[in-house]
Order: sequence, then C-alpha cells, then structure tokens
Amino acid sequence: MNSLNEVAKSLSNACNELTPRLGKSVSWVYNPLDYAWEVHKQYLRKYGDLGGKTILLGMNPGPWGMGQTGVPFGDVSKVRDYLGLSGDIGQPERLHPKRPVIGLDSNRNEVSGTRLWGVIEDTFGSADEAHANLFVVNHCPLLMFDEAGKNLTPDKLSGQSAKELLELCDLHLQQVVEILGATQVIGVGAYAEKQAKKALIGMDIEITRIPHPSPASPLANRNGGADWRQAVKKVLSEL
Repeated sequence: MNSLNEVAKSLSNACNELTPRLGKSVSWVYNPLDYAWEVHKQYLRKYGDLGGKTILLGMNPGPWGMGQTGVPFGDVSKVRDYLGLSGDIGQPERLHPKRPVIGLDSNRNEVSGTRLWGVIEDTFGSADEAHANLFVVNHCPLLMFDEAGKNLTPDKLSGQSAKELLELCDLHLQQVVEILGATQVIGVGAYAEKQAKKALIGMDIEITRIPHPSPASPLANRNGGADWRQAVKKVLSEL
C-alpha cells in the first residue's frame, strides 16, 4: 500500500505538470507540497499513523496558513506550538510581490487555522490525542492568484485543466481514505463536503460537514466566534 508521503508527492508532481495549463485567470500558483515539503512530510509522518479514522477536509491552502507552513489550515503559531513542527520553508519559483512566503517566521495569524486547530485542541487536548481521532487534509494543494494577487479558490476555476486538477485531487482523497482506513469525512464548509461526495461516490464512508471558520462567514464571527466553536465542538466530541 502507498504511504501518505508517496501519494502526497505524487499529487504534487501531477499538479506541477498541470499548472502551466490552468488558464489565463490563474497568473500565479504556489505549491506548498514543494517548497514546504519538509514540514508537510513531518506532519504526515508524525500524525498520519495515530489511528484517526475521520478526515477533516478543507478546500485549498490559505495565503497565511498552508501557504506559509505546508500544513492544512496551518496557522504558524498552531503549527509551531500545538503540532510541534519545524523545518525549512523554501520559496515558490515565482513569487507575487504582494504574496510573500515567510514560512514559520511569519508573525501573521491565519484566522481559519487559528480557529480550527484551536477547537481541535480544546476538544481533544494534545495533538497526539487529536490525531488518534482525526486527520486534517486539503482537497487541493495549490494556492492560486490572479494577476493582482487575489486569491483564487478551486470553485472559481473553469475549463478542462480545472476539471483535470479536481480529478487529481479526488484521486488523492480516495487514496488517503484507503491508507487511513477512514470511515468518515467531515467537510470544512459546503464546498469541501460537495467535493468529498463527488470523489468518494460508491465508497462506504459517511460524509458530513461543519461550518467553515473563515472570517468571511457570519456564523464563524457571531458572538465572538462562540456559536461556531460550539457547533464544531459538538461534532468533534462525538468522534
């Protein structure tokens, strides 16, 4: 059976081959599975074999999360202090002047990552205990921008190359499910739930969702985030 390392590297290589054909709207592409591979690999090795049978599935990297650290929803402080990961972070081949990669030295928080890993810690305690129950994965590994540096999420892409990208990501998710022996996928937001249902059709796996922690979400911001935390902790507590 392939390892998480092997299927992640395979996805990374396939995405690199596809990147030049992603279309005119995609002017810049960062692949954290390349330039942040050292930390991503450490995350897979440290936490991918602790028994978690539930996958928390995100959409794609955020500029100040996985884009800096190589870890899904990887707010720098959570990656360093909660997950205990370290290592060298390189640079994308082409770097947009408005989208720097500072790596683990960044002092800017990624709100979605702070919230998600925060509620995971609040629910389970240590990172080892958390990963005995769950594992966090992004559906698409690529961070994409238009010419002005605006973040482009996968749902904003169109055309044959976009279809091929999602097919690569679907295959990777299927492989991760098989490697982990996962019994449940929880989409972090509606898009991730939809992609999981499409990718895993015909597989005996439960697919649900939790609300996304994005600061653009009214629920995630309501009552200082307390309503979002309560909703998500209720789901996680039942794992």
